Amino acid sequence: MTEEIIKENDLIYLILDDRRKWLVKVESGGEFHTHKGIIKFDDLIGKSFGSVIFSRPYETQGYKFYIFKPLPSDYVTYMSRKTQIIYPEDAGLILIYTGIGPGSKVVEAGCGSGALTCILGNYVRPEGHIFSYDIREKSLKRAQRNVINANLQDFVSIQFGDILNDDLGHTNVDSVVLDMPQPWKAVEKIKSYLKLSGTFVSFSPAIEQVKKTTFALQENGFYEINTYELSKRKFQVKENATHPEVRMIGHTGYMTFARKIQDVRNPYREKKPKRDEFVELNGMPLRG
Repeated sequence: MTEEIIKENDLIYLILDDRRKWLVKVESGGEFHTHKGIIKFDDLIGKSFGSVIFSRPYETQGYKFYIFKPLPSDYVTYMSRKTQIIYPEDAGLILIYTGIGPGSKVVEAGCGSGALTCILGNYVRPEGHIFSYDIREKSLKRAQRNVINANLQDFVSIQFGDILNDDLGHTNVDSVVLDMPQPWKAVEKIKSYLKLSGTFVSFSPAIEQVKKTTFALQENGFYEINTYELSKRKFQVKENATHPEVRMIGHTGYMTFARKIQDVRNPYREKKPKRDEFVELNGMPLRG
């Protein structure tokens, strides 16, 4: 494969060190200011992703910055946000356990800053689409901006919509993704949006939300209902002192998955006997 060249309006992942990292949109004639100097975007355009650049003015600053093409995990961690994000490990589990991939049609409710939305949009390309809804105007504006920055507007629609009360008009979607305070109240409605064998996932920070959502899924005939929690621990690797980092994120949230099925009663195994049946034990060798 040929090297990918940075173009105007590209989103880049800019790294100074382990603590200072940014997602930046490259604009011709523009600049990105840091306490370690200025990055001129015109110096970036035409360079390859995976190269380095030095901050201006060279004589007084001249610090080295690394330039990468953003990964989905970078969108999640470093994009503009005000709400709590879904972490990369949780997003990965959502992708694997829902089957969301190229060509998938997905309804998302509770887009927040658009972090998970961008990850999903990246994976449904080129034929799929994410229909994302929220009822908070600030979240909608921020999510729309982040989707445009990630150049995913052809695969993601961010709209005002209340999944609890509005008829969003979807049918036969592959997956429904909920990140909202009361997901259990949406279960009955979203069932009509899903195709048979379609997948459901709800991200919730509290176990009481999980319980209510699970009961609602059971009442509405969903199958394969499972809840998971993930923890990730990073290691500090040194020549003579490799050990886990002291700080870690102990809890992000709970993810409840389910699948839609068209269930029918079993006409064979569920037959009841016409009269009571008893087993005669007389004469049988029984142990005391």
